[in-house]
Amino acid sequence: MVSGGTEPDRAPRNGDEPEPPRPGSVRPTSRRLLVAIAVLGVAVGLTMVKAIEAGGGVAPTVSWLTLIAWAFLAALLFAAARNTHQRVQVRRERIEPSRAVFLLMIGKASAFVGALCTGVYAGFALSFLQAMGSSGPRNRVIMAGAAAVVSVLVVTAGLLLERACRVPEDPDKTP
Repeated sequence: MVSGGTEPDRAPRNGDEPEPPRPGSVRPTSRRLLVAIAVLGVAVGLTMVKAIEAGGGVAPTVSWLTLIAWAFLAALLFAAARNTHQRVQVRRERIEPSRAVFLLMIGKASAFVGALCTGVYAGFALSFLQAMGSSGPRNRVIMAGAAAVVSVLVVTAGLLLERACRVPEDPDKTP
């Protein structure tokens, strides 16, 4: 589980330095890392399309089924995040440690995979932008752009699920 705050026996750290995690805790996912993964994904998407076309092939298209699957995953993650938030943060219920770790890892993994797919789909869309005049490339740009947007929703839902797993501060232990 992600810890909610600082330890009372530690002095406050400089605002630029991330606080080291307490034993048994996990650091929140870095937004910079997610952006770096997305940028890497853009490079992968652009390179993949160029390599396929250079080899005489036709780059794959993003289907409606892909959009529906990503949207369904995002909806499941948002529902899990809301449910977990209600249980842990609002009602202050304890959940089984194995379930908490499972939810935390699902949230983190979803954020990472969603960031990579956001970049890949954005790279696909960018690779067809120069030929937007005809209907084929226009549809590819629209579908890949929509998939990138839905992938951002997966990242957001994953981060919310991760945040919902934070153990709230115990009011009796704060100085």
